[in-house]
Amino acid sequence: MQIAQVIVDVSARQTNTPFSYLVPDNLENSLDIGMRVKVPFGPRKLTGFVVGFADQSSFNGRLKPIESVIDLYPVINPEMLKIASFLSKKTFSYYISCLQTMLPGGMKTKFDKVITAKDDQVAAEYPEIFNGNHELVVSHASNDRDQLAKLTKLRAAGKVNVDYRLVKKANPVQAVAIKSKLDGSQLNECLATVKQNAKAQRKLLETLIADPNAELLQSELVKQGVSSSAIKHGIDAGWVEKVMVTQRRNPFFKPVEPSKPLNLNSDQAKAVSKITEAIDHDENTRFLLEGVTGSGKTEVYLQSMAHALAMGKTALMLVPEITLTPQIVGRIRSRFGDQVAMLHSAMSTGERFDEWQRINRGEAKVVVGVRSAIFAPLTNVGLIIMDEEHDSSYKQGDNPRYQTRDVAKFRSDYNHCPVVFGSATPALESRARAQKGVYQLLKLPTRINKQALPHVDIVDMTDAGKQTPSMLSLELQKAVEERLTKHEQVILLLNRRGYASFLMCRDCGYVPKCPNCDISLTVHKSSHSLRCHYCGHEEPIPIKCPNCGGKRIRHFGYGSEQLEEQVNELFPEAKTLRMDVDTTRKKGSHERIIDEFGAHKADILLGTQMIAKGLDFPDVTLVGVLNADSALDFPDFRSSERTFELLTQVAGRAGRAEKSGQVIIQTFNPDHYAIKLAKEQDYEKFYETEMRVRQLAKYPPYYYTVKITGSGPQERKVAAEMYGIATELKQQLSNKSIVLGPTPKMITRINNQYYYQIIIKYRFEDNLQSTLEQLAFDRTNNRNGIQIAIDNDPLDLM
Repeated sequence: MQIAQVIVDVSARQTNTPFSYLVPDNLENSLDIGMRVKVPFGPRKLTGFVVGFADQSSFNGRLKPIESVIDLYPVINPEMLKIASFLSKKTFSYYISCLQTMLPGGMKTKFDKVITAKDDQVAAEYPEIFNGNHELVVSHASNDRDQLAKLTKLRAAGKVNVDYRLVKKANPVQAVAIKSKLDGSQLNECLATVKQNAKAQRKLLETLIADPNAELLQSELVKQGVSSSAIKHGIDAGWVEKVMVTQRRNPFFKPVEPSKPLNLNSDQAKAVSKITEAIDHDENTRFLLEGVTGSGKTEVYLQSMAHALAMGKTALMLVPEITLTPQIVGRIRSRFGDQVAMLHSAMSTGERFDEWQRINRGEAKVVVGVRSAIFAPLTNVGLIIMDEEHDSSYKQGDNPRYQTRDVAKFRSDYNHCPVVFGSATPALESRARAQKGVYQLLKLPTRINKQALPHVDIVDMTDAGKQTPSMLSLELQKAVEERLTKHEQVILLLNRRGYASFLMCRDCGYVPKCPNCDISLTVHKSSHSLRCHYCGHEEPIPIKCPNCGGKRIRHFGYGSEQLEEQVNELFPEAKTLRMDVDTTRKKGSHERIIDEFGAHKADILLGTQMIAKGLDFPDVTLVGVLNADSALDFPDFRSSERTFELLTQVAGRAGRAEKSGQVIIQTFNPDHYAIKLAKEQDYEKFYETEMRVRQLAKYPPYYYTVKITGSGPQERKVAAEMYGIATELKQQLSNKSIVLGPTPKMITRINNQYYYQIIIKYRFEDNLQSTLEQLAFDRTNNRNGIQIAIDNDPLDLM
């Protein structure tokens, strides 16, 4: 009797450990860990993940059998199971939530199973399954348990290939293919009868003879010189037939030219040598690659990845922003071709699903993607890379609230491979670990083209802002004009989207606010609407004040949409592109904007922080930052670090080729150390300064932090519950821990839910894990209707 341990798809404390189910006879020895099954759970039938097997169960009652299988092969491999268990404890999340996080979107929708016999013998041996064909499609609605059990055994025996075809959310991509109706000897006989001058017909037959069982795409045959008339003749003669085949969705918009490794300077060569040595010796070394912007970090990545592949291993590279994937994926594909798979949220469900299947089948050896790509089902991983490792987008905002850096280190330990954290401005926590020797520090202190870092000028807007009504100071306007005259390119950063920050009535002071959130609505002129960037509420811009009826209602503040309007007025001859959330909603829009600007079809690129890092345009010689103080205004301990990072990263976009670069930073706080040190681009000095501030204030990396957030529809109840939790925490934790709050969040109401938070600061706390687990799970995550969320190592405390 075989017993399967199954995690069922219910988020509750009692289901956070596996349930025991009997494995039916028809599934014995063919059911694998990581497969999904349908199981009885009370009166319901639920989906669950097989996470283990046992010979006996502690359950005293009669065990129920597994109803049927959903997958014919594991969709979660053993490594991912261990990661899910690790994340469940680290993020105080349910095990099932962590498992589901690892699956691509398509796995959570309906799909058909496509079963293909590996050869004629298998198809002939099981006529009741294949019915004279090589392929069987099992509908998502199929309840034939016996058939699924037989197919599971065939898959386990290696006699069939299993693929999935999405339905509803992503229709399969179909194409016309040509398939032979004859065997090899019959095709040779036909070829002997074809005239020598019938080249297209002979080409068709010769191609089929090379692989009589192949299904050849008609479009590819035509490219090879087999005309449509030759194919029609082949059909009429009974040589071939037309069939419809399902194609893999290709997420790559265009082909790339192959490239060769570049010559390395001494610092790059030293970095590659250290990384490849760790790959050779299966060492789980953590490297921090600290290199100034334009220092050639990407080439270090590429040559290290090539070494991993040469050793028969796979490689995983993460980037923080979707905007970075077109450029970096292009460079990686130019080195590794079809071995590269890509994963990010801007891809369609079908594309992500197909790419995930390629990775899971071992067809892709290199994976490039954003945060969620850390769960790519690669095996035998030889190298993991996190580019721009400081970036806040590597932290998941919803449950499970994981930090990608932690998962990367876990996978590094599991696979005995190095992980490289790269950045020009490493997170203070990472730099501190390198200081202590936990990470091995590798430095690239100079640009690869030996070009000096761009010259940075600070413009004090206290006075300069009075000289012009424009968002661009006179100094910046003059600099833009000079660059345009030289036919060079300009990047302008304004880290606020929309047309204006808010509307206000000049007569009574009324400001339109979101009805669901405690925040003013943002003006979007292109759609003539006011929008809430938190809950999505939208309403028309009023012609007169809804409060007093006055007509002197004006916009205040600036957004990227208004910046675009002003730039077009100031420089009417220049072609301008805007990149922000509003202009990149459509599929492929990131790549289109980057390609246009890269091809110099536009002179000025303006936008929010998505243009600040990683992009490489040789003709960009001027970068202007219009609101350098925006991050400094937030009441958060990381505000100075984020300001320095953003300014240093965006400054690095200028002068990356042979032309010298200039950066102009507009600020109302020219004497702030983050602004002054960004001007010098002196990361080490900033690190020393900020570390002293953190030590005095008892913040990371000197202290660990946990944020506990309570939310509900009634503010009084939320506050009362959070005060109760704070009292319990102070009783259960030692006096070495600091419990702050509860306090209302900076924006207290979002989508009609009120938010209060508690902050715990600690260095060593033995009781913390058990105390927080009790808060997260034993109280079923819902106290008196109040939802409790726990964020371990939060990125902000607002």
